[in-house]
Amino acid sequence: MSSRLPDPGAEERAHSDRLLTRLREEIAAHGPMPFSQYMERCLYAPGMGYYSAGKTKFGEAGDFITAPELGDLFARCVVNATYPVIQLLGDNADFLELGGGSGAFAEAAIKAFAASGAVPRRYYILEPSADLRERQRERLEAALPSALFAHVLWLDRPPEQDWQGVLFANEVIDALPTTRFAMKSGEVYEEYVALDGEGRLMRVDRPADALVSGAVRHVERDIEAEFPDGYRSEVLPQLPYWIQAVAGSLTAGLMLFADYGYVRREYYLPERNDGTLRAFYRHRAHNDPLYLPGLNDLTASVDFTALAEAGNGAGFGVAGYLSQAQFLIGSGLQDVFGAAYESATDESARYALAQQVKKLTMPEQMGERFQVMLFARGMDVLPLPAELLEADQGDRL
Repeated sequence: MSSRLPDPGAEERAHSDRLLTRLREEIAAHGPMPFSQYMERCLYAPGMGYYSAGKTKFGEAGDFITAPELGDLFARCVVNATYPVIQLLGDNADFLELGGGSGAFAEAAIKAFAASGAVPRRYYILEPSADLRERQRERLEAALPSALFAHVLWLDRPPEQDWQGVLFANEVIDALPTTRFAMKSGEVYEEYVALDGEGRLMRVDRPADALVSGAVRHVERDIEAEFPDGYRSEVLPQLPYWIQAVAGSLTAGLMLFADYGYVRREYYLPERNDGTLRAFYRHRAHNDPLYLPGLNDLTASVDFTALAEAGNGAGFGVAGYLSQAQFLIGSGLQDVFGAAYESATDESARYALAQQVKKLTMPEQMGERFQVMLFARGMDVLPLPAELLEADQGDRL
């Protein structure tokens, strides 16, 4: 593995070793842990998890690049699609971003809301990582006029009081700790992380409990096919509970999720027989989630059919499902790009804008690999752009 991945520095390796020691102690004390629990520890263990420690995650200096890191065009299109909802709901409308990343999206979005004349009452950022929260705060305080920065508030947990507005999440669901399952002799097994005889991490399979087995059987019934022996993939049995937790108090408004993934029948294709789990380390993808725990972003693609079911179960209706390219085009990308191109100060800036559009929309880049799903609740009229609604592919779900 290390032969084709960059070698970590001494500080990075020490960081990973601290988490590895914690994992070994936990497994030694309690037995093998479900892979979902292992993934949760690797990503979110306080002070040691990938998203909870101080290493740069996003952009060229990190391990991966998200759409907001490419520039402002993505955020401006999201605002184009959502500010009419903020306007319609009035002075009490809020905007909630799940997982603020580097703060790039919030900076561009708040400026775009201000330009549209529909600044949300509050711009909430639900950010569990203290380190990322501080980076976001420093960035936004430096980038925004004080009157706009005053709208920004950070949350430790989803709002408990009823609220109205827009909930937005970009590349959040792919980072939810996923359950790995495998089929053996027609039965459902769950993947665990254990220790071998020399104290090294290893993956083992155990008979699945009723929750995991039920989730897998539900998928089989929906795709009208049984998984063959040896088939291995992911499932998120906790997704309905997660949606209810983060959005249950949203009484009127819109939810917008952007992520990479597939509809269910494409997710569980016969040839995708080892699932979609990937690890990312310094812009390189690999398939060993046990390598250098705490230094890799662990991620699995989203089953958008499952997301639609979870949203429906929480009392929302699917308002749209389409590729990221279709979403951006339907949300005014051409006009947003044109305005940015006209105001660009030099040829280098104009070239960067063109490259940004290419990465966001080309099929082999983010355009088709990433999907957007919109949910609505408590609104008699949903003021989404007509072009966006016309591109809806919800019948594929």
